[in-house]
Amino acid sequence: SVMSLSFLEASITTMLQHSPVPDGSDPMPPLHNSESLIRILEKLLKNAPAVPKSGSGKSEGVRWACGLIKNLAKSEENASLFGKTDIPKCVVGNIRNTTAPPSRWTSNSLEDFSLFVILNLAQWPVSRQALIDAGAIDEIKPIMAEGDLQGLKATMACAFLGAPWSDFPDGGSNAAKSISELMTNIIEKKGKDGQYAYGVFKLYTATKAYRDLCCAANSADGNAGDSNTKVLAVPSAVALCLQVVSDLVLAADDEINGGSKYVPDVKSAEYSASAVAYMLPAILQAGDPPRKSIQSEKACGEIATMLTQYANLAGTSSAGKESALRAAEEIKAGSGSARPILEISHESWTQYRKREGQPLDQFLSQEKGIEVDESGPLDFLPCVNSESQCTIM
Repeated sequence: SVMSLSFLEASITTMLQHSPVPDGSDPMPPLHNSESLIRILEKLLKNAPAVPKSGSGKSEGVRWACGLIKNLAKSEENASLFGKTDIPKCVVGNIRNTTAPPSRWTSNSLEDFSLFVILNLAQWPVSRQALIDAGAIDEIKPIMAEGDLQGLKATMACAFLGAPWSDFPDGGSNAAKSISELMTNIIEKKGKDGQYAYGVFKLYTATKAYRDLCCAANSADGNAGDSNTKVLAVPSAVALCLQVVSDLVLAADDEINGGSKYVPDVKSAEYSASAVAYMLPAILQAGDPPRKSIQSEKACGEIATMLTQYANLAGTSSAGKESALRAAEEIKAGSGSARPILEISHESWTQYRKREGQPLDQFLSQEKGIEVDESGPLDFLPCVNSESQCTIM
């Protein structure tokens, strides 16, 4: 069946190109051919009754059409085709017209598939605008408060669609918690059954949602402080973002033994680096009262070096490079004063690297020049023989 084929990642782009023509005719691109798979799916959705009788043949057809679209929309190439049809409008309409509350939506129901289609199309720039034009944010915003799997999907979709920070319930804390938990589950390959299990979502989807949340919070903070980014800049989440970026850096260097068992993709690393950049107002908040700290100095040096190494990788996109270098500059500039969130995040990231047996000297700043005395290098004590008055905390 077409549905089961659509679970194979490799076959989904070829399927949507399916555009049969009579023998001897010239091939036609799928959007120009009313008999192509995409136009047939669109017709099914457009001709569906507004409130189909559950279990009727017509409702089953529409439901499986949405299930198929959900699987096909995982590819950016397919999403660009879907974005040029009325399918985005139809799936938003399915959510608008349903009478069942989200807590009652069963897995694989029309509503469940439709919300999944919105989520999958929202993450690609090529199809995102069609959903915004169809009024998707207003329809899915109320679902965020659900807190279960539907709530998680609605939250990620709202983040992708650029919903303002004020749209996220509870000052954004639900969104922050559920998406950072999802990132952890994907990386550690675990998850509650049917909930945030790692097989359901890709790491690049979760990290992109986190980045977009960080962007929304950062915009809401404006120049007025860090109260919103603080909700997201929990040390465990910051450390996770650092880990994704540094694992990619290690994976890219053939000389290193002890790279990560989990090699992230370039997109996930880019989104994680950008998330860190957006969270900086909170990450770099100085301790109260302000004080000097060697620990912070070391953390600033290593994280800035790691982000710079990431920016210089051949595969890093220009957006990733720009975010990482900007963040590295700001972090370097913050060196010297105690910055509690940064220190705890750095400690947690370092513990991960120890557990994985990764080389801990990879990101030690080479700029300082290594001070040597009889007992060996003291590269992590930047104030040896220097004028600055440091206290070791």
